[in-house]
Amino acid sequence: MRVSVSVIKADVGGVGGHTRPSDALLDAVKSTISDAGDLLLDNYIGYCGDDVHIVMSHTQGVDNERIHGLAWDAFMAGTAVAKEEGLYGAGQDLLKDSFSGNVKGMGPGVAEMEFEERPNEAFTVFAADKTEPGAFNYPIYRMFVDSLSNTGLIVNKSLAGGVIINIMDVEEGRTAGLKLWQDKPILEAALMYPGRYVVDSVVTKDGEPILAASTDRLHNIAGTYVGKDDPVCMVRTQKLFPATEEVGSVFNNPHYVAGNTRGSHNMPLMPVKLNSAATINFCIPIVEALVFSMHNGRFTGPFDGFSTPDWDFVRENAARKAMDMRSQGFIHPATLVPSELEYAEGYKSIIERLNEKMVDMDDEGSRRRRDAAAESLQSANGRAYEDPD
Repeated sequence: MRVSVSVIKADVGGVGGHTRPSDALLDAVKSTISDAGDLLLDNYIGYCGDDVHIVMSHTQGVDNERIHGLAWDAFMAGTAVAKEEGLYGAGQDLLKDSFSGNVKGMGPGVAEMEFEERPNEAFTVFAADKTEPGAFNYPIYRMFVDSLSNTGLIVNKSLAGGVIINIMDVEEGRTAGLKLWQDKPILEAALMYPGRYVVDSVVTKDGEPILAASTDRLHNIAGTYVGKDDPVCMVRTQKLFPATEEVGSVFNNPHYVAGNTRGSHNMPLMPVKLNSAATINFCIPIVEALVFSMHNGRFTGPFDGFSTPDWDFVRENAARKAMDMRSQGFIHPATLVPSELEYAEGYKSIIERLNEKMVDMDDEGSRRRRDAAAESLQSANGRAYEDPD
């Protein structure tokens, strides 16, 4: 059976700030999706921080207008409730006034794949909040490139043969298909800077889809800061693909990602349980793992991938790393470089005031040289006076 799975997410309002959607907002989204009739085979709706994610199985293919329109209508219904309740950031990820056939480029994040369903189809959805699409670069690298993290890259013939990792330049909107293992150095060079180059998808060398991730950056669409991008990622697992355990374990070393309060800090990505609110402790970036089985397009699950006791230890590590970084205050690398600051306009206005106080370099340089020459002459005269010869 040929099935499509679409994961579409958006932030359309949070209680008292960027915390979590209200129950009424979630009910409005669920009600809209439930009215879809036979358009969907199955669906699941949850949240990560203040972002609502809709997981849908169907037979309409990717980039389908009816599927994307349904998600848009659901988020609009949630936005209406958010406005009635006075929630913060009501509809903030809906950057256009009306739906135009595809939610890509309109604010919501999208990760979707079409494939022939296996007898035991398994996949995991990762939903993140308070960070950007490049947050998945390091985990995906561990998943498909780093055999120290994933022994399957040695013992699984399919993975050992390499995959094709499609990289997107999010500033230019261009993509490149990088083949393992010959393009490994090029891939590593790209993944060094997750603010510019991010993983869009991964396929086998036969073209079978394994992974899809959202790549839109909201400030590139809106032209100003409207919130972090809060990406989603879907990975098919087992058999020829990475094992579910291999996919999950790549998040056990909380790496530093861009995001956090005001979207302007480097902080560790903390794995949390399903339907977790964003913390008001500096808004530590968070990620959830929704583990599904699927048969004939019907879901079993999700199982909460980060719910077992071992992840409590990982969460403690993430909290410790977060406090260590925030103890550095506003000094880089605790904060992002100016080009990556989400409140860049405010920063620029402060720097403009600094520039107004700056002295011309030539005049300042001349003054410093005169002062240095005078000091040198005074020192020389002092030595001459003290010399007994």
